[in-house]
Amino acid sequence: MSGGTLEVVNPFDLKAIGSVALSGWDEIDGYLATAKQLHENRKGWLPAYQRIEILKRAGALMQGRFEELAYLIANEGGKPLIDARVEVARAIDGMNLCIKEIPNLAGKQIPMDLTAAGAGRIAFTQREPIGPVVAVSAFNHPLNLIVHQVAPAVATGCPVLVKPADDTPLSCQVFVDILIEAGLPEEWCRFVPCDISTAEQLVTDPRVAFFTFIGSGKVGWMLRSKLAPGTRCALEHGGSAPVIVDQTADIEAMIPSLVKGAFYHSGQVCVSVQRVLAPKGMADDIAQLLSDAAAKLVVGNAVHEDTEAGPLIRPREVDRVAEWVEEAKVTGASVLTGGTKRGDTTYEPTVLLRPSLTAKVSLQEIFGPVMCVYEYENFDAAILQANSLPFAFQASVYSKDLDVAMQAIQNLDATAVMVNDHTAFRVDWMPFAGRKKSGYGTGGIGYTMHDMTQDKMAVIKL
Repeated sequence: MSGGTLEVVNPFDLKAIGSVALSGWDEIDGYLATAKQLHENRKGWLPAYQRIEILKRAGALMQGRFEELAYLIANEGGKPLIDARVEVARAIDGMNLCIKEIPNLAGKQIPMDLTAAGAGRIAFTQREPIGPVVAVSAFNHPLNLIVHQVAPAVATGCPVLVKPADDTPLSCQVFVDILIEAGLPEEWCRFVPCDISTAEQLVTDPRVAFFTFIGSGKVGWMLRSKLAPGTRCALEHGGSAPVIVDQTADIEAMIPSLVKGAFYHSGQVCVSVQRVLAPKGMADDIAQLLSDAAAKLVVGNAVHEDTEAGPLIRPREVDRVAEWVEEAKVTGASVLTGGTKRGDTTYEPTVLLRPSLTAKVSLQEIFGPVMCVYEYENFDAAILQANSLPFAFQASVYSKDLDVAMQAIQNLDATAVMVNDHTAFRVDWMPFAGRKKSGYGTGGIGYTMHDMTQDKMAVIKL
């Protein structure tokens, strides 16, 4: 940041690709005042049919700019084009999901005559928009995360201010422009890239009704502690996703699945496969197979068609991952592949065997292209190790034994347990949430729309 401008670079070659003007507090203060007025003027609320039309047109505009959006995701965020295209498709699907969920923003009849005191009355609820929404987003899915935070606000009739990640503001800016082109009055959705102190002032302002945050736990929990009384929130942080491999697992099918789950977007995913727990006597062979597959991944600039693992978002993240891997090596881990920087902006896909349980790679979210393989004596021990960290998000088990799969489902501390699939699996209509330090509230488009509305009950005495 310099001189009120945020410069955006390709994270692989660090070449400038664009810039956005930073919003100052005076500008944001005016936007918040307008958002509050929009919500308080009930006669001016956007009717559902109008919101549906806007979202439909926006989705069509996104489809028409599909390749442009994919290239932008790859160029500013470092996600390989093959995966960036998947993200654009998901983002468009997300717009359609919002449309489909609007009819579900409905109330229900509440029986009153269950006691004599309530008799002679009819009661029903309806759902209303909660009020001004502030969305603060992350870099790793620079279009789809914005859709998950902003489109539900549009769908529910909430004015929204969105602060993108500093590294990836361009996709967010384009999306907001598309909404306005689709017919959304610009005062209902404001693009507000800003510095840290201004962002904190925005988030903690008492005019904010709902705060949605995707990013680091340290920042998210700090901001939650400073929210104004009455502000609701949803936080989505990271984890250290565990995978338990059972003796009956289909190893041939499992290897490509785990490699995708671990090295998708170079591990910069909040539910990326990080800790693979294999039975004693099988861990070495499984780790070697994972290593052989990881070594074949093409590392490079995300805008190139053949790239499978792109850069980390910033050079300092490459340095951090290198330090963590070096610590793991010094404390006993075997490096089966990778373990070195490819350059200032990339790190080789890495498989570590038996890292110390006290090493950072075993205790914290790596958020980089590193997978750790451990061995366990028995299934109970595997469950204990999987549940041992203060993070809990998604987990998985690979097994052909239904009893084992059910044991994992029942005992893993996770909001979702995948069976014979990697931990990073997600569709955007399912509940998506972290437990413990990994988050607060539930994501997924329908769940977010519910959080951005609130019940109002009418009780009519006959």
